Amino acid sequence: MTSDGWHVLRRTAFDYRDRRGNWARQERETYDRGNGAVILLYSTERQSVLVGRQFRYPAYVNDHPDGMLIECAAGLLEGDDPEAAIRREVQEELGVTVGSVTRVFESYMSPGSVTERLHFFAAPFAPPDRETDGGGLVEEGEDIEVLEISIDDAHSMIRTGEITDGKTIMLIQWALLDGPFRALQTPVPPP
Repeated sequence: MTSDGWHVLRRTAFDYRDRRGNWARQERETYDRGNGAVILLYSTERQSVLVGRQFRYPAYVNDHPDGMLIECAAGLLEGDDPEAAIRREVQEELGVTVGSVTRVFESYMSPGSVTERLHFFAAPFAPPDRETDGGGLVEEGEDIEVLEISIDDAHSMIRTGEITDGKTIMLIQWALLDGPFRALQTPVPPP
């Protein structure tokens, strides 16, 4: 099985007690690929976010027109703590060395079959923080285009389907609702 070469696919049988107190034997498959981290880089001064655009084969074969997804920098922990991992990933992918980071939340992105827990972060950036061109690791087949997008455009791109990556959508919405861009939002009066 090809998953054995990278991560682990397991089929497990277990006894489960439902909310009515009944016991039942269940079987589930889980795909364990390790935990990960993701970060939204933002500039309140420039009213923008820094993201990457790269080809994602699974999206392409699942009807995404060209497989090119706009995403926040992210990656697997690979034995590091979440903050160290995201600092590594943002440097590799976007060429940015970040200062202070904010832990936003954690989420299980596909808990029906994937064990991964994703650690979400946010951090401010300024153009001088870009120390390299980024682009990812060539030896891992990464070819990431770095994009600075206004927060308004990023929000619109979610509506139009130009941004379809779940973790990126979650962080952009957090930034607008509870994060650094919440002051930009017009309060909705109660009914």
